[in-house]
Formats: sequence, structure tokens, C-alpha cells
Amino acid sequence: MNISVHAEADLNAVAHNDLANAVRFLAVDAIETSQSGHPGLPMGMADVATVLFSRFLKFDSAHPNWPDRDRFVLSAGHGSMLLYALLHLTGGDVSLDDIKAFRQWGSKTPGHPEYGHTPGVETTTGPLGQGIATAVGMALAERMANARHGDGLVDHFTYVIAGDGCLMEGLSQEAISLAGHLGLGRLIVLFDDNGISIDGPTSLATSDDQLARFAASGWSVRSIDGHDPEAIAQAIAEERETAKPSLIACRTIIGYGAPDRQGTEKAHGAPLGIEQAAAARRALGWDYQPFVVPMPVLKAWRMIGQRGQVDRLAWLDRYERATPEQRDLFVEGKAVALPAAYALAAAKLRERFASERPKLATRQASQQVLDGIAGTIAGLVGGSADLTHSNLTHAKAQAPVKRGAFAGDYIHYGIREHGMAAAMNGLALHGGFIPYGGTFLAFSDYSRPAIRLAALMRLRVIHVMTHDSIGLGEDGPTHQPVEHLASLRVIPNLLVFRPADAVETLEAWDCALSSENRPSVLCLSRQALPTFRSDARGRNRVSRGAYLVVSPDGGRDVTLIATGSEVSIALEAARLLATEYIRAAVVSAPCFALFEEQPDDYRATVLGTAPRVGIEAAVAGDWHRWLGAEGEFVGMRGFGASAPAPVLYREFGITPQSIAEAARRSVARRNQGKSA
Repeated sequence: MNISVHAEADLNAVAHNDLANAVRFLAVDAIETSQSGHPGLPMGMADVATVLFSRFLKFDSAHPNWPDRDRFVLSAGHGSMLLYALLHLTGGDVSLDDIKAFRQWGSKTPGHPEYGHTPGVETTTGPLGQGIATAVGMALAERMANARHGDGLVDHFTYVIAGDGCLMEGLSQEAISLAGHLGLGRLIVLFDDNGISIDGPTSLATSDDQLARFAASGWSVRSIDGHDPEAIAQAIAEERETAKPSLIACRTIIGYGAPDRQGTEKAHGAPLGIEQAAAARRALGWDYQPFVVPMPVLKAWRMIGQRGQVDRLAWLDRYERATPEQRDLFVEGKAVALPAAYALAAAKLRERFASERPKLATRQASQQVLDGIAGTIAGLVGGSADLTHSNLTHAKAQAPVKRGAFAGDYIHYGIREHGMAAAMNGLALHGGFIPYGGTFLAFSDYSRPAIRLAALMRLRVIHVMTHDSIGLGEDGPTHQPVEHLASLRVIPNLLVFRPADAVETLEAWDCALSSENRPSVLCLSRQALPTFRSDARGRNRVSRGAYLVVSPDGGRDVTLIATGSEVSIALEAARLLATEYIRAAVVSAPCFALFEEQPDDYRATVLGTAPRVGIEAAVAGDWHRWLGAEGEFVGMRGFGASAPAPVLYREFGITPQSIAEAARRSVARRNQGKSA
């Protein structure tokens, strides 16, 4: 990086220890003021972070989101004050008042870093292991974008600070294995190797040789003194030249400088206290009042924050000198807008499904959707957790992503559901891609923590979850998801779709692709379902969450509400009730969250005032919201069993006859109430 002679002189005039101590004591003072937080990591890793930010990290504090910046992920998110101190000192949009308001209402400095809340935070961290796993997705995105746009537009590193807790979480093994397999040489993990966790020494619970573990997964590894700035700098410089992802184990002292706390669990998760904070100041020679950073030190840090402006402007110049076609492709890749070609392809598919009305599993309909649209969206990247031929997530036009061959658009994640979900978050956060990945719905529990973070971060990430009910049949209750729909539906800002036929599957994909600020889960059937929709034009009906499929002439006596494979069963029940002169409306409800967002008058029109019966081959969950006091639910009350799907539906009472009987009871109760 270039920097003016005067600025270089200002920076060189300040010793490394003073730069690092500014980070340490902003963290100490903020945590002391809030009486809440984790001082151990900021104090222990200040030397490593200072070397990284001052000598290597490519960033411009005035433009924290420029595309070719290096990514920095604080995987050990409990040490958030390390990051906030760095953002403030380098001139980012984190003020001293924000530092003083650490963990307080309305501040930009929450307890753990939150993407979209604090400028300069690349991903939400705190749940241990999520940061390093998400960073794998970011590093993969960098290589994939580089393969598409070249070194002139994409050429950056992903750095991670991770702690013992991050590496103990099982998720980390999935992440490091995937990164090593793909050879993500632009990924450098700085391990806060302090040997302490909340309970005490890590030796209480683990004896792992982390360097051997990472090396076995194909990483370049080394161990250094994490308080020796020159050793830190040499290690980073050399690891930047490797073709493998890198682990640098930085041997540090947690709570470095606090005489009676350092090196123990007491420094981990509680304020130092006034006496220990003062003692740390004396021990480290930091003779300044709380929140005071002397002007020479602050000026040096601000120079560090500004020096990346040269790289950013050079990048902008290269971008402007690119051909119009190259610029258009890069902008499209960054924004990932849905182009006109996609809309045309989707419209053709919808017309074909509506006219042919095929009987096929919604996972098969999904594959046909992907075959039709995959080539129209430049940033669409698929994958599966080793279930490609079951999830049917691989479009014909897609090529695999491999080590050294990153121009492809299909990722074989291996049997790593959680790692896949976190990496997909990283792909979305990096920019340039709309990731989707597949597994069985029963295994969504493995992915759930990363799905939750995607919802919190408002990311467009699409999970294709097939084998969505007891309808998968003989594999039995271990694979039959009965509680998973209810569990996923309660996650805020997550769209859970359960389409009922080919047309709804296409519309669900359209909703998921169009939802730029929400992740989606597409729950798809193994068994074939008839296509009941014949309308090829007009509004996307799934986008309203629920809609009337059948509205009897002269009003309704009962409303049957179903999702997915049970809509066709509800239609049969309605025909059965019609022979008894009971008028049954049928509602398909593919997405509860979208239906809840509709105007009251629309919901009232769909639900009606007649008694309601809910039908889903799953546990009831929050169905009561839509059924009312007189309503009934036809579904599962326990786990499934191993048998062919038709037998299971019969034995568990999810049949047209059972639904009709529930409808009769509901109508009878309403009539009894009127007569009373």
C-alpha cells in the first residue's frame, strides 16, 4: 500500500505497543463502563490485530463496503470490543460515544458483532464456530468471483480471528475440511491460542493438537508468539504466499497486562474491575484516563484507516477502464438482480406446468425449474450436502466447483449440512452470488444455527429441503420430519415454503429468489403430486402465502386448509363432502409467514367465517393461529414409521375420509352453537 511520506513518518513515530494498548484499553474501559463484556480476548489479541490492520489488511475506513477489500471476521464474537475499538481508531463509523455505550440500547456496539447494524462488521458472530465457517464461504466466493472477473477486479484475502471455543465446536471441522479440500489459499485464520475457556484451562476438556488437525485437512500451519509483532508479521506475510488455507496459532495470554487476571478464566467474561484496570494501565505503561487515546496514537491509527484509499481508487480506475461488457457483468454479479431472461424462462415454465399439469414430486418440479432458470442468473450457485441425486439440485447447465477450478456454479459440500449452511451465508455476504443448497428436511436441525443467522442478517440464501414428510416412506421415522416445519416457521424473517404442485414450486422459487432480505426454505416432496393449478398468467399466488383453490358456489360450510402434498388430499375430501351437500372451500397455504403479512381483508376472504380444518403431515405447531376455537387439525401427533407412503397416510389418519369426518364434526359444533 502506498502512503504519503509525512503520513508514513507519523505512523512510524508511534510504537507498536502504543497502537496495541489503544485497542486494549478502549476495550477495557467500555466493558468496565457497561459492567458487561469479555475483556480477555481484546487484551490478548490486540498485538495480532494491530499487526494485521496496520501492515496487511486492505481496507478503506471511509468506504467499508468497497468490493475488493479484504474481509476480516471476528469468529470469537464475544471479544467484540476488539473489533469496535479497531473500527473507531481507524476512523470508521463507530464514534467514541458508541464505544462508551457498549452493549446499551441503540448503540452501534452490541454485545456481539452484528452485520448490517455496525458498519465494518462483515458477519454476525457470537455463536462459536459460525464465524470461521462463514469465512470459508467468503473465501470461496472470492476465488469464484476471481475466476469470473479476473485479478484486476477481485484479488483479496479473508482473515479470521478464532478462539478455542470456535475450534471446539463440531462445525469448525466441517468448515476446515471443506476449505482444505478446495484449497482456499486466500483464507488465513489467526488462532487465539491462550489455553483458556470459561470453565478454566482448556485441558479440562480437550487434548487436541490443533496444528496436526488442520494439517490433516490440508492446511498450512504454524505456531508463533502472539505478543511478538515481528513474528506475527513474518507469519502473515509468509502464509499469504501459500496455496493452502492457513492456520497461525498465536500463543497469547488472555487478559494480557491485568496482573491478577491474565492467564486465567477470570479474564474471560467479566469486567476487570477498577483496581485491576488501573493495575493493567501501570503494567503496560498506559498512563491515560479512561477512553483517552493520545493524539499521536490516534493520528497513527487514522493513517492506517486511510491508507487503503489508494488501493480503492486504483481498483475504481481498473473498473472504469474495463469494457462495458465486463462492467455490466461485474455489477450484475455484485447486485445479483433477476434479469429479464429469468422472468421469461420462469413464465415459459409456468405455462408448461399449467398446460401439461404433470404428476411429479415437487423435488422433481424444482429440478425442472432449476434447469430452466440456471443459465439466466449469473450469480446463482447451487450445491448439496452429498444428496444431489435425491435433492435434485444440480441443473444440467451447472459445472462443479473444484480446487483450482472455481468458475463453476455447483458445489459438492459433502456430508456437512451445517458447514454448507454457514458457507452459503458467507457466499451471500461476500456479494455476487445467490447460493442455494440441498439436504433432507429432517436434517435441517444440522443447519438450523446458520439458518437462524441468515435470517438475523437478512441474507438471500435458499435451502432446498426435500423428503418433507412421512410421504418419504420406508426410510422411517429417523428421516421423516414431523416437527421441523413448525420449528422452522417460528424463526423470524425466514420464509418456509411447502408447495403443493409444480406451479406452486415454480412460484415458491420465484418468491425465494425475489426476497433479497430474507432466507428461504423450500420443503419439497419425494412422492409424486398432481398439478391442480391451471392458471398460467397473473399474480404469483404463492407470494400471498395462502389462497383459495376451491370456493363453492353459494358460500361455504367449512374451510379445508392444507399445505404441500396434503392439498390434493384436501381436494379429494372436498369432493367427498360435496356428495353430502357440505360445501367445503379449499385453501392452499404454502407460506405462513407471507400470509401473515397480507392485509386483514385478504386474510379474511381466504379464511372465511366457517369452521376450519387444517391438514398437514406434521405436528400441529402453530396451526391454531389459523383454525380458531372451532377448528380441528388433521396431522401427526408423534413420530412416523417405516412403511410405504400410502400405508403411512392411511395408518396415521391423513386421508380424505378422516378430513371429511373432521369437517363434519366442526360443522356440527357450529350448528349446535347456533341452536343453543
